[in-house]
Amino acid sequence: MTTTTSPQGRTELLRPDRTPVRVLVVDDEASLTELLSMALRYEGWQVRSAGDGTGAVRAAREFRPDAVVLDVMLPDVDGLAVLGRLRRELSDVPVLFLTARDSVEDRIAGLTAGGDDYVTKPFSLEEVVARLRGLIRRSATATARSESRLVVGDLVLDEDSHEVSRGGTGIHLTATEFELLRFLMRNPRRVLSKAQILDRVWNYDFGGQANVVELYISYLRKKIDAGRSPMIHTRRGAGYLIKPGE
Repeated sequence: MTTTTSPQGRTELLRPDRTPVRVLVVDDEASLTELLSMALRYEGWQVRSAGDGTGAVRAAREFRPDAVVLDVMLPDVDGLAVLGRLRRELSDVPVLFLTARDSVEDRIAGLTAGGDDYVTKPFSLEEVVARLRGLIRRSATATARSESRLVVGDLVLDEDSHEVSRGGTGIHLTATEFELLRFLMRNPRRVLSKAQILDRVWNYDFGGQANVVELYISYLRKKIDAGRSPMIHTRRGAGYLIKPGE
């Protein structure tokens, strides 16, 4: 993504071809969908909306969005199931869940299913826009930089192709997992605190929910370290670091 400044003084995100960012909004509450769409269009983005899961998948196929705002409770298909279908169409598109559920279990379910962020209703439009900006920027960083590869031991992260491998075996990561691993690999053998990780990877105050860092570290360990010599380590009371496996 690239940025430019609008006549109103706002910093606008643009696609690499200089066209507006595309966002798909999926919610069966028409009034909420319209409010969100208005707020996103004010940012200069193109917006397509859908009121159910079937329409969401069809719209994603046609619209090819750069980000998706997805309600968990839809009239025809559960939002988590819709996410699975979206991933088959657009494997790396960042997804922001909207839900009225506020339990830790529900948040973990959404993130485990492959969602990149989670907003609980009621929410402010400004918060949704800010979180979408962060997700879109993170998903684009792999292709926006001129540097190519980060290497720690037998772990390789290619910032141009968005590919990760260990010992020659490819590893698929979500946009957020990729950015977290990238931050760790840019600071090998350095202990990074939860606060540092939240600030760099999530780009906003996560309301004290630092357990999201623990959650994503566990995701990375399952993908990076499973069956291999551990590379991601915890320093209790201090944070996390990555170093070559022994």
